[in-house]
Amino acid sequence: MATIVIATKNPGKAREFSEMLAPKGIEVKTLADFPPFKIDENGTTFEENATIKAQTACQHLKLPVLADDSGLVVDALNGAPGVRSARYAGDHDDAANNTKLLRELADVAPEKRTAHFHTTIVGMKPDGTKLVADGEVQGHILMRLTGTHGFGYDPLFYVDELGTSMGNLTDDQKNAISHRGRALRQFMANFNDWWED
Repeated sequence: MATIVIATKNPGKAREFSEMLAPKGIEVKTLADFPPFKIDENGTTFEENATIKAQTACQHLKLPVLADDSGLVVDALNGAPGVRSARYAGDHDDAANNTKLLRELADVAPEKRTAHFHTTIVGMKPDGTKLVADGEVQGHILMRLTGTHGFGYDPLFYVDELGTSMGNLTDDQKNAISHRGRALRQFMANFNDWWED
């Protein structure tokens, strides 16, 4: 069976990708399945970061890699946390990130708390063939955590088109509308050409 590596150790993210790739009959592994190596994520855009992750892992593992960089873009904060979303208040601490976001937006009126989640996915093969896809979902930042599903900023993100918090959505509901789901569907639409090229 062919193998693709998802450049993450995040089990939530890995599960989302595995569900989407399952019909292709491709074995999905993550960075947690291999000895650790350093990825210097120093890009200034989502695509730069995803490309750095994909290239580094691809060169190291000699396998096709799918990497993404996702983030929350808040208009009232000039696009922050953006590419620093996972490290906004430290290193991958969801509770601290959410607390900092609420603090930063404490004086911002509900109608001004517009935001969107963005994902860029980069597929990279050992021969350097690259596939890029993007996805977004529009919303607002809530005044308090709402819902127990998802991870990261999901409980603070109100999905405009559904009228509820992303933290209230099941995995299937989230995959249907999420930035990562949309980027992955765009990615999968071109996947066969890239995979078989």
